[in-house]
Amino acid sequence: MPVVVVESPAKAKTINKYLGSDYTVLASYGHIRDLPSKDGSVDTDNDFAMTWEIDTKSRPHVKAIADALKDDNNLILATDPDREGEAISWHLEEALRKRRAIKKDTPVSRVVFNAITKTAVTEAMQNPRQVDEPLVEAYLARRALDYLVGFKLSPVLWRKLPGARSAGRVQSVCLRLIVERETEIEAFNPQEYWSVKALFTTPRGKEFEARLTVLGGEKLDKMSLKNSTAAELAVQAVTSRNLTIKSVEAKPANRNPSAPFMTSTLQQEASRKFGMGARQTMNAAQRLYEAGHITYMRTDGIDMAPEAVTAARDAIKDRYGAEYVPQSPRIYKNKAKNAQEAHECIRPTEMTRDASQIKVSEDDQRKLYDLIWKRTLACQMEGARLERTTVDIASDDQQVELRATGQVVKFDGFLRVYEEGRDDVTQDDDDKRLPQIMQGEPALFGPTGLAAQYAKAVGKDDDVVENGAATKGLQRADSAILSSESGVLSLQHHTQPPPRYTEATLVKRMEELGIGRPSTYASVITTIQDREYVRKDKNRLFPEEKGRIVTIFLMNFFRKYVGYEFTAELETNLDNVSAGDMDYKEVLNNFWQDFSAAIAETSDLRVSEVLDKLDAALAPQLYPPREDGTDPRICPKCGTGNLHLKTSRTGGFVGCGNYPECRYTRPLNGDADDTGDVVLGEDNGDEISLRKGRFGPYVQRGEVTEENKKPPRSSLPRGWSADEMTLEKALTLLSLPREIGPHPDGGTITTNFGRFGPYIMHQLPDEAKPVYANLKDPNDVFEVGMNRAVELLAEKRANPGRRGSSAAAKPLREMGEHPDGGPMNVMDGRYGAYVKWEKVNATIPKGVEVADLTVEMAIDLVNEKAAKKGGAKKKKAPAKKAAAKKTTTKKTSAKKASPKKPAKAAETPSE
Repeated sequence: MPVVVVESPAKAKTINKYLGSDYTVLASYGHIRDLPSKDGSVDTDNDFAMTWEIDTKSRPHVKAIADALKDDNNLILATDPDREGEAISWHLEEALRKRRAIKKDTPVSRVVFNAITKTAVTEAMQNPRQVDEPLVEAYLARRALDYLVGFKLSPVLWRKLPGARSAGRVQSVCLRLIVERETEIEAFNPQEYWSVKALFTTPRGKEFEARLTVLGGEKLDKMSLKNSTAAELAVQAVTSRNLTIKSVEAKPANRNPSAPFMTSTLQQEASRKFGMGARQTMNAAQRLYEAGHITYMRTDGIDMAPEAVTAARDAIKDRYGAEYVPQSPRIYKNKAKNAQEAHECIRPTEMTRDASQIKVSEDDQRKLYDLIWKRTLACQMEGARLERTTVDIASDDQQVELRATGQVVKFDGFLRVYEEGRDDVTQDDDDKRLPQIMQGEPALFGPTGLAAQYAKAVGKDDDVVENGAATKGLQRADSAILSSESGVLSLQHHTQPPPRYTEATLVKRMEELGIGRPSTYASVITTIQDREYVRKDKNRLFPEEKGRIVTIFLMNFFRKYVGYEFTAELETNLDNVSAGDMDYKEVLNNFWQDFSAAIAETSDLRVSEVLDKLDAALAPQLYPPREDGTDPRICPKCGTGNLHLKTSRTGGFVGCGNYPECRYTRPLNGDADDTGDVVLGEDNGDEISLRKGRFGPYVQRGEVTEENKKPPRSSLPRGWSADEMTLEKALTLLSLPREIGPHPDGGTITTNFGRFGPYIMHQLPDEAKPVYANLKDPNDVFEVGMNRAVELLAEKRANPGRRGSSAAAKPLREMGEHPDGGPMNVMDGRYGAYVKWEKVNATIPKGVEVADLTVEMAIDLVNEKAAKKGGAKKKKAPAKKAAAKKTTTKKTSAKKASPKKPAKAAETPSE
C-alpha cells in the first residue's frame, strides 16, 4: 500500500475514506523540523547554510512514516497546496532520506488538491509531480530572514529596552501601523462645523428629509457653517422663504456583487459580521477544509473553477429562479502575483448544501460556512437594479436650495442572498426611500412636533434644545437646535479622528501595502497581542506602552527595516523566488549586508544614549505646551525636577529626574499636569494617599521627609482597582504585615504582600532564615486562619526545593556549556525563571520567554551577575576543565537525542 502523508489526523481520516484500504494515510502533525534556537542555525559566513532539528514531538510521527515505508516502498506527499505545504513535504523527504527510510528505488511523488473531496483527491493521485524547488527556496528564504531578524534584533531590543520581548520582519511593521494610528488620534484637533436639515411634508401628507446645499446662491461644503451663529442665520434664511420642488430626477443604477472570498477578505468579513479575530476565523476555516466542506482557505486567488461556476449557477436557478442567473458567468481576475498563490477562491465544495445541511459541531464553523456559501452564490448572481432619486428644493430667489436623496430597489438580484459589510458603518442618505414627490409643488415644512421626534430619533446621547428646554437623545450630531417655528434643525458636528484599527481593517491595510501574505496575517496579529504590545478592546486594537517604545526605538535605529516600502519590496523579491525568477541566497545576502551593520552599530549604544534619543524624538508628544506657559518638562509634583523618558519591565513611562526624592511618574499618553496623587483621608494626623508608581498604584502614609525618607506604603494587590480604593481599604493595606498568631512550635506567623504576590512567613527558633509559603488568593492575606497557615508552612518545609513538589528541581531548559566551563540551565525559581551556572543565579528579565532565550543571552546574563557578585569570572583548574569537557560531550549527545523546542522570537509560521 502506498504511504500517503498529510499534515493533520483530521485530514488523514477524511482522505482515507476516499482512498480506501489500498493506501496507508498518515499525518505529519504539521512541520517536523525547524531551526534550533541557538546562534549559527543560519550560518551567514557559510552561504546561509541552515541547520535543522526534528522536534521531539515529531519524532514518533516520522518513525511511524518510516516504519510504514518498510511495508510499501512508495511515498506520496499530499500536504497543503501552498508554500508551507511544499516546505513540509520537502522536510519530510529530507528527514526520511537521512534515516535511510527512502531508498534509491523508492518512488517519491507530490500531489496537491484544492479541496478534500473524492473527485479532487482521486484526480490529484492521477497527476503526481515532484516537490516544487522554487517554492521550497522561497520558504527557506523567509525562514532564514525571520530567524535573522528575530534572533539578532530581539537581543538588542531586550538589552536596550527592558520589557521588550521580540521583533519580527512583518510583526514590527504591523505594530508600527497601530502605533502610528494611535499617534494620529492623539494629535487630532477636532474642528466644529454645522449642518442644516429640514423635515418636509408632501401635499399627500408624507414626510421626507432634505439637507441645505446652497446658501446665498453659493454651494455649501462640509465646513462652510463653522459655528452656531452661522447655522442660525442659515436656519432663518430657510424658514423665511417659500420653497418649491425645483426638480425630481430619477436615474437607474446597478450594483454588482463582490468577488468570492480569498484569505484576507474572509478574515475582514468575518470580523465585520461576527467579530471573529483573524486566528479564530482561520481555525474555523481549517476545520471546514479538513472536513471537506470548503476549498483551501489560504489563497490570494479569486478565480473559480469552471465546474464550480456551473454548479453555482445551477444552485441559484434551483433556489431562486432563472431571473437571478446572469446570461454569462461572472469572471473575476486573479490577484495572485505568482503560481505559488494562484489557488482557487474559498468556496463550498458542494454548492447545493447550505449551512443547515452540513455536519459541524461548532457555531463558529457553521457561521463561517454560511458566510462562504452565500458569498459564493452571490458572486454568480444577477446584479441589483436600483433607481436613485434626487429632489432639489429651491426658494423663489434661488438663494436657498436643499436636496433630498433616496433609492428604490427595482430588482434585488444578489442582495437577496448577501451584502458585503462595511468597516465603519455610517447612515447614508442615499439609502433612504423617498415618497412620491412632484416637480413644481410646494415644499411644506413638517409639523414642529414631528421634527422634534426626528431630532430625538437621530440623536447621540447629547442635548436637543427645543424652545430652551433640553431633552436627551441626539445620535448623529454633538448637539442640535430646533427652530420653534418650523421643522428646520441645525446640527453641531465635530470632525472625527481616524478610527482605530480592527483586525479586519488592519488586514486590509497590510494587504494594500503589500506587507505579509495570506497565510501569515492571523499569526502576525496574534503575536503582537501575545507579546503584550497591543491589546484588543471592543474589537479595536490599542498599542500598549511597551509597543509604543519598541516602535519608536525601531523607527530611530532600524527605520529601514520597519519601512512599508522596504517590507513590501522584500515580499515582492520573495514572490520572485517562488516564481523561479530570483536566487533566494541573493535575497538573503542583500538583506544581511546592511542589517548586520545596523545591528553592530546599535549594539554599542548605552541604554542612556538610547533613552535620550527616544526622549528627544517623543518630546512633542510627551511634553506638550502647558496652558500657563511654564516649561512642560518641569515636574508638576516637585516643581524642580526635569521630566525624562524612562523604561521598566512593564514598558516606557515619564518620570521625574529627582527620583527617589520625587517619585512622580505617568504613562506616555497620560495627562502632563497630573501629579497622580489622590488624598483618601487622614489617620492619626497622617495624610493617606493613593499614588501612581513604576509598578502600578500604591497607598502611602504621610510624605517623604528628611527624617522619614521611606514612609509606609503598600502596592495594591492584583484584582484591587485604584478607582475603588477607600480610606478603610488603604488603612487595611498599610496595617500589613498581619499577625495570624503564634506557631505551635514557636515564633509568630504573619501574612503580607510581596513583590511577587501574597505569602505567609514564619521562622522557627532554630531556623537560620524565615520560611515563606505562597498564597493563591490576595484576599487570603486578610482571611487565612491558623490551621491552614500551619498546614501550608509544613508543606513548604517538607518540600523546600520547589513550590508544591517533593522531587528534586529539574531544569526547565538546558542552555549548553559556558565558555569558562560548566553547564548553564534555566531553572524555575520562587521569583520566576533564572539561568543557573555554578553558583551564579541570573534572573531572566521579565517579558523574555524561556523559549526565546538564546545561549548568547544566557552567557551575558550570568557574566553580568558574576561581575556584580565578585568582579572577574572565576577560572577553573585545568583538571576540572578536562572533566567538564568530558561531561559536556556526554550531555551534548544526550541533547541531540532530545532537541530543544524551536524558539518563538522569530514570527511563525513564516513572518
